[in-house]
Amino acid sequence: MEKLEMLYEGKAKKVYRTSDPDLYVVEYKDDATAFNGLKKGTIIDKGIVNNKMSAFFFKMLEDRGVPTHFEKLLSDREMLVKAVKIVPVEVLIRNYAAGSLSKRLGIKEGTRLNCTVLEFCYKNDELGDPFINEDHIKAMGLATEEEVKVIKEYSLKVNEILTEYLLKKEIILADFKLEFGRYGDKIVLADEISPDTCRFWDAKTMEKLDKDRFRRDMGGVEEAYQEVLRRVIGE
Repeated sequence: MEKLEMLYEGKAKKVYRTSDPDLYVVEYKDDATAFNGLKKGTIIDKGIVNNKMSAFFFKMLEDRGVPTHFEKLLSDREMLVKAVKIVPVEVLIRNYAAGSLSKRLGIKEGTRLNCTVLEFCYKNDELGDPFINEDHIKAMGLATEEEVKVIKEYSLKVNEILTEYLLKKEIILADFKLEFGRYGDKIVLADEISPDTCRFWDAKTMEKLDKDRFRRDMGGVEEAYQEVLRRVIGE
């Protein structure tokens, strides 16, 4: 298999075609953005952390019955994935109040929610990834009712698996974002699972161990990413 031309470059990753039309190479970058690209910077070795952590979680979820796009690690910064077509719907899973939920609903950040909240966003940078509901998804033809059902089931299962695992590592999974893709006639988990897409809090101190340290100019960003990686996979 040969790595070919770049197909797409996003805020955090580059995607390349390969000589196998069913496979892509994803390269994780150190570039960091926040507030829909209004804030930009670099987090040293973020690409390495996110690549390794995503691979670890994808393998764990595959073993627990959640299909993903992951095939194998290629290097510190690259992984081989199935060539999926991304569903333009982001799923937000919230176990604690934080970020936009706190602002919208006036719930103090850090409050544990009475139940897990699942929200959808329309994946569209120009519109700022607005919140949508299942009727919007159906009306816009973004996904079928059956696909939405599967996406919700997988998202809640991912939450259950990751929450249980991370608590053993003294990490609270406050909230996180997931993306899914179509591979043939199947829905599979795609994108990444990392400090870029999850809010990780220390279970004892509630210290933030994720991208919020970059968003809010809290300092210690690289150290937080490395600490999460160390706890999660022992590096």
